[in-house]
Amino acid sequence: MLIHPDKSCLLVIDIQEKMAPVIHQADEVIDNCRWLIEIANRLEVPVLATEQYPQGLGYTLPQLRQLIAEENILEKIHFSAMSDAEPNRVINSGKHNQVILVGMEAHVCVLQTAIELKQQAREVYVVEDCVSSRKPADRAAALERFRHCGIHVVTREMVAFEWLRRAGTDTFRDISKSYLR
Repeated sequence: MLIHPDKSCLLVIDIQEKMAPVIHQADEVIDNCRWLIEIANRLEVPVLATEQYPQGLGYTLPQLRQLIAEENILEKIHFSAMSDAEPNRVINSGKHNQVILVGMEAHVCVLQTAIELKQQAREVYVVEDCVSSRKPADRAAALERFRHCGIHVVTREMVAFEWLRRAGTDTFRDISKSYLR
């Protein structure tokens, strides 16, 4: 299935101040997530974010938080965003049958959210170059499990080009000059 900008949302999971410093290749993952969030915003794809127990783990990193509407940043205590009432309500209140996931940690919060979204009959896409864990082996195991569960594993460019759909438009030219280098 192709990802459609009018049927999808981007869900940024737990990229938080106290979590990021211990994540494998965090800087690269954060840069990749920022890139995808900026494109989502340009294309008017809804961007939502979760924060796992922000009193303890801090808030969404400032460089990402500034790109996400405050009302779309949702606190959670369960590992799966779909097990918390508010994130579940917000995600289910939209027209987003396709949910694109990025964030931390791939083998815990991203995995559990992806599986529960899949159980809700959503099309779920995990962006491989926008997820990580503290240990590379945990990330690798999560990617394997996503595939085993029928969750699509994609790259950030796959998502961007599927959202764009075609070249030769002003939007494509603008995004290719700004982001596709």
